[in-house]
Amino acid sequence: MPTPARHVAVGVIEVQAAIIARNTELLRRRAMGQLELERSAYLTLRALAHDGPADINTLAARLGLDASTVGRQVTGLAGDGLVERTPSADDRRRSIVAIRGDGRDRLAITEALRRERTTELLDDWSIADLEQFGDYLRRYNAAVASAYMTGLAPSD
Repeated sequence: MPTPARHVAVGVIEVQAAIIARNTELLRRRAMGQLELERSAYLTLRALAHDGPADINTLAARLGLDASTVGRQVTGLAGDGLVERTPSADDRRRSIVAIRGDGRDRLAITEALRRERTTELLDDWSIADLEQFGDYLRRYNAAVASAYMTGLAPSD
């Protein structure tokens, strides 16, 4: 049974996590440019860029999503020319998804725009505060991945 102080501290984290999710969506809606990727496309392309080509099941495990959801996302990304599907050398019934040049370009644009907005928002934070906050977020995300993701942990 958690102590009262731990219960209160975890309660603050739970509420702040909900608020950060809302704020992330707010920032996306307010600042989204035509070339900026929406969240699911960004995370899918980021996984492919950082972890390499993958079949749908492996990609789904990396993202912590079910294969049917990732399959629909990949179909949309392929339609936009951001990824390509090629038959697997091991099993021609499966396809391997890889990021294309346009996908890399859009990912780079999105990363730059997001980093710029975050830099502006946290401009008055010290380097130590930024590093500590980044470490806490990384640890929180690793805990979520460890508890709920059956595949590979998400990329840093």
